[in-house]
Amino acid sequence: MLCAIYKSTKKEQTYLFVKTRDDFSSVPETLMLTFGTPVLVTLINLATKEKLGFADLAKVKANLTEQGYYLQLPPPQEIYSNNIKPKWTLKARPARNKS
Repeated sequence: MLCAIYKSTKKEQTYLFVKTRDDFSSVPETLMLTFGTPVLVTLINLATKEKLGFADLAKVKANLTEQGYYLQLPPPQEIYSNNIKPKWTLKARPARNKS
């Protein structure tokens, strides 16, 4: 099963897989508006793949067969970033007297 993979110009780390190069007829218009102008990344033969980087191969194949496209969204962000602090904190122990 051949497919074309495109990256989004509007959404970082978002990719669209379609069965035929430059054929977006099966992709909903609202999705295409959100996705932006597709930029071709690669053409791949899914039949020769055992796994994909960030997508479930079986799900990609099923979506391509059933709806004609597969949308790969970015992986979830880290739970803790510089802006979010955990609810718990470590308290410093009081210094011991060396007397």
